[in-house]
Amino acid sequence: MREKVVVPVAEEDIVDDIMSSDNDTESDDHLDHDDDHQPIFDQPGQLVSPLDIKASRKNALLRLRCRVEDAILGGYIYGKNKNKLLSVKTITEDLTGISLWGVPLLPSEDNTRTDIVLFNFLKAKDYGVYDAYKMMRKTLRWRREFRVTEILDEKLFSPDLEKLWYNDDGKDREGRLLCYNVFKNIKNKELEEKIWGRHNHHHECLRWRIHILEKAIQQLEFKQGGVNSILMITDLGNSPGNAWKEVRWINRKMMSLVHDHYPGIIYKNIFINVPVWFSTVHALNLRMITQRSKNAFIFVKPSKVTETLLKYISPENLLAEYGGLKKDKDVEFSTDDKVLEISIKPCSFCLIKMPVKEVEVTITWDLIVVGNEVSYKEEFIPDDDCSYRVMLQEDKKMVESVRNSFHIREEGRIVITIDNPTYKKKTAFYRYKTKPSVPMYMCLK
Repeated sequence: MREKVVVPVAEEDIVDDIMSSDNDTESDDHLDHDDDHQPIFDQPGQLVSPLDIKASRKNALLRLRCRVEDAILGGYIYGKNKNKLLSVKTITEDLTGISLWGVPLLPSEDNTRTDIVLFNFLKAKDYGVYDAYKMMRKTLRWRREFRVTEILDEKLFSPDLEKLWYNDDGKDREGRLLCYNVFKNIKNKELEEKIWGRHNHHHECLRWRIHILEKAIQQLEFKQGGVNSILMITDLGNSPGNAWKEVRWINRKMMSLVHDHYPGIIYKNIFINVPVWFSTVHALNLRMITQRSKNAFIFVKPSKVTETLLKYISPENLLAEYGGLKKDKDVEFSTDDKVLEISIKPCSFCLIKMPVKEVEVTITWDLIVVGNEVSYKEEFIPDDDCSYRVMLQEDKKMVESVRNSFHIREEGRIVITIDNPTYKKKTAFYRYKTKPSVPMYMCLK
């Protein structure tokens, strides 16, 4: 749902209204420092229902609802209006339908989704009512000035941006939405120079990043127990070396915008395949934001990408290029197929057995080992001792996820032997399934 158009008010006529007296401000501060200031242990990635929160925070939510209601009905949710030519009635008629991320903001509509959005702002400001109100008002102003509703129109962007970014939807272990921002490798240097050499292109890329985020937010539910937040992954592995200045600017601005105008929306913002100096530079930028927001940013070097992402994303939902099992347009497996896990002790062998009690079927399997640094071999061992074993894959070093298949003509089992020569414990994930099939030589006949 797009936000409704608001009454045009001259920018110079919008000023910060001091909505609270000194006594009211002191009251808000008292609320922030009461003995009920212990953090709420919410379910990860989900918001607590307003009915389940503590009394002081429920009171803060009620007071924020009143502030927002008064500001909308009074026509000053964007700031005080000094344009005498516009009547309060005209302004009210335009602002009663105002929304944020598709959620109506008028509390008197008694929409539970509104409470969840307001509660996001309260949590971002440690339950200070006036600070949360100011943050929300600044967010609405920024969205109007940045023309966020227009960003949702993909036709406004250059086709070249599709060569730089893409968005892949999925779910993490807690059901949060996955949003990938990935630099694609541009092998044509002339095209790379053309894209990044264009005037003000980094501003266009920033708007594209907001576009991706806003499209993902449209899929959020904003309800108790629903999908209410996003796990964002930004891959800088193929970032253009001649445009690092622009890349740093884009990510610095994006971090600032997420902190200031998207409270509670981004659960974690994981930057992967980043050089050491890049994470150091952004660590300095994080000094300007709150501790809660600092914890939302994670910088991962190339050797730790798979290990880190698997903490948040299950193997069947993690893309194969990052060490997971999910492949584009996969006809063999889906995210609903069960994935099994096995631990491999240091300096030892491990056997994975996949029994097959049917004949004239094809068994297909996937295998990944976190961190690789292992070798493996695959073979078919029949149940009949008089039959021959079939070596499917001799010893080979594992460098990425493995997929293989074999046509079964007699009962037996597929056995994968994994050799871990390192002094580190490894974890392997695998899955397999069978389906009726006809051998290739029968098809040729």
